[in-house]
Amino acid sequence: MMLESTLYSVVLTVWFYRYVESTRQVESHRLSAVVKAVNNVDQSAVDISLSPRVNSVKPSKTVAISDLATALAQSGIPVIKLAAGEPDFDTPAAIAEAGINAIREGYTRYTPNAGSLEVREAICHKLKEENGISYTPDQILVSNGAKQSIVQAVLAVCSPGDEVIIPAPFWVSYPEMARLADATPVILSTKIEENFLLDPKVLQSSLTEKSRLLILCSPSNPTGSVYPKKLLEEIAQIVARHPRLLVLSDEIYEHIMYAPATHTSFASLPGMWERTLTVNGFSKAFAMTGWRLGYLAGPKHFVAACGKIQSQSTSGASSIAQKAAVAALGLGYAGGEEVAVMVKAFRERRDFLVQSFGKLEGVKITEPQGAFYLFIDFSAYYGSEAEGFGKIEDSESLCRYLLDKGQVAAVPGSAFGDDSCIRISYATSLTTLQAAFERIKKALVPLKRPARV
Repeated sequence: MMLESTLYSVVLTVWFYRYVESTRQVESHRLSAVVKAVNNVDQSAVDISLSPRVNSVKPSKTVAISDLATALAQSGIPVIKLAAGEPDFDTPAAIAEAGINAIREGYTRYTPNAGSLEVREAICHKLKEENGISYTPDQILVSNGAKQSIVQAVLAVCSPGDEVIIPAPFWVSYPEMARLADATPVILSTKIEENFLLDPKVLQSSLTEKSRLLILCSPSNPTGSVYPKKLLEEIAQIVARHPRLLVLSDEIYEHIMYAPATHTSFASLPGMWERTLTVNGFSKAFAMTGWRLGYLAGPKHFVAACGKIQSQSTSGASSIAQKAAVAALGLGYAGGEEVAVMVKAFRERRDFLVQSFGKLEGVKITEPQGAFYLFIDFSAYYGSEAEGFGKIEDSESLCRYLLDKGQVAAVPGSAFGDDSCIRISYATSLTTLQAAFERIKKALVPLKRPARV
């Protein structure tokens, strides 16, 4: 036990200081150090400075914490990993079999850059039947995951100095993608009391002539909030008054919904088809994270621009994954029974966690209507002292404390633009979540909440 505790402390300490150091480096204006390389002939200077664009981008905390939790688990530390947004289910058998058959049948060569005609036609059919939006195959671009689709869209439509409007809490990558495009992320805060939904009045007052792209994610990562159709219609009316403003609608969690909530695609609203870039994929609902397949749908002009970027970076997505995607879209409306079984399990897990955390003193929580995340407000514990740990000042120190004392890995809300909360993924078994809750509850007991004046 002593050896295990020492090993855990060493790994945690090393990771933390490496993470702090990497953050300090990327937040500097420019790394301009020069080192000298020595060879057998003479000395020459090597400029190791990096692009200001790269230095402006922060590392992903979700990836960092997930990597740390994995390293600790591999070292024998029984860490419960609730950081990554990855379903614990296997890819449905029919989808997996389609991928296996693709290999057996020699479907292992390059496809067209935009994706095979077969998969793009299947996507068009899905969008028409399920979302009420019509596209032709040349208005679809299949990429190596929805993440690639989003970053290509941002790069394609944003110019230096443009503003990208991002409601917070947000997925960690949105602001960094804007920075990669030399655009300015403009963060609009939302409130837990309003289910973390964007207030149209706040949006209207924040738009300028530089506003180029509004990013909406429904159901939301990290909050699980779902935008009702009426609210989206109000937002659409505001968007319509700004000629330069486009909307990127991230709908990757659309099938993971809990009734009575329903999904509305932004492009289906009056006048919004021409302005909307719809992003979706197969990772979440179909438990296909490792297959790496997503897609973009939109007006041909924008999609072709994204295709140009893809043609000079990754080229087309995996031919095998595309065959599997066709099978996924063939399972039936909204993924059919295979997806319904997964969603039922997610809902059961959500209900357990909402009920359990809702009973804890000082904790604020809103019930997610989709996705598989809880965004929980623990700010009442900020300022408390933890024996053998120190002061808990913010979401990052709270997550380090929970990892240290409870051996539960969660993601600080600061990564998502709201430092009052932490994100917990419930894309794991109910038994594991029950154990994680008990560990968190036990870790909070010795904390003395500071008196509020």
